[in-house]
Amino acid sequence: MTSHFIDTLLSTVRDVFPIAVIIFGFQLAVLRRPVTNWPKIVLGFVYVILGLALFLMGLELALFPLGESMAMQLTALDFLFDSDELVPEVVHWSEYYWVYLFAAAIGFSTTIAEPSLIAVAIKANQVSGGTIKVNGLRIAVALGVAFGISLGSYRIVAGDPLHYYILVGYVLVVIQTYFAPKTIVPLAYDSGGVTTSTVTVPIVTALGLGLASSVPGRNPMLDGFGLIAFASLFPMITVMGYAQLSVWQARRREGDAL
Repeated sequence: MTSHFIDTLLSTVRDVFPIAVIIFGFQLAVLRRPVTNWPKIVLGFVYVILGLALFLMGLELALFPLGESMAMQLTALDFLFDSDELVPEVVHWSEYYWVYLFAAAIGFSTTIAEPSLIAVAIKANQVSGGTIKVNGLRIAVALGVAFGISLGSYRIVAGDPLHYYILVGYVLVVIQTYFAPKTIVPLAYDSGGVTTSTVTVPIVTALGLGLASSVPGRNPMLDGFGLIAFASLFPMITVMGYAQLSVWQARRREGDAL
C-alpha cells in the first residue's frame, strides 16, 4: 500500500508540474508581477497533490471495482431468474430493469454530490440574484444525468448504435434552445460539462464497462463507453426544461393575480 501511494504521488506530481510551470511562467515572464504569499500557494499545491493522489488511489481500490462488480451482479442469470425458472437463450432487455434503476440512482446521487456542480450552482445563484435556486439547479442536472445513464444502460443491453441516440438528443437540445429563456441557455450547456467530473465519471465508466463485459454479445470497447456522453447531453435538456417550467409557473401566477 505504501509503495502504491508513493508511485501514485510521484505520477501526480509529474502531472501537476506542467500546470505550475504555466501559471508561474505567465505570472513572472508575461505579467512580470511577483507572486504574493508564497507559503500559502505552496501549501495549496501540496494539498492538491496529496488530495489527487489519495483520490486516484480511492478510484483504483474502491470505485472502479465496485461499479464493475455491481453491474456484473445485476446482470447475472441467477439474479435475473429464480432457480425454478427456465432461463431463455436470449435475455430480453426488459429483464434488466434493476440495471436501469441502479443506473438512474447512481447517476442522480453522484451528480448531487459533484463538487463542480455545487460550485456552479452557487455562482449561478449569486449572479442571478437568487432567481436560480442552488438546489433547483442541482436537482435538474441530477435528473438529467439519471435519465441519461439509465437510457445509456439500456443502449448497452439492447446493443443499439450510439450515434442514433446522440443525434436525436442534440436535435432536441437545438429545438429546446430556441424556446428556452436565453439567460439559461449558456448555464444549461455548462451544466452538461460539469457533470463529467471527479465523482460521476469513474463510477459511470466502471458501470458501462461492467455491463458490456457481463451482457452476452457485447464488446467492452464498442459498447462499454458512451455513458459519459449521455451524462453530458441530458442535463442540458432538463436544465432548460427547469427554466421553461419556472417561466410558465411565473406567468401563471401573474395571470391568477390579474
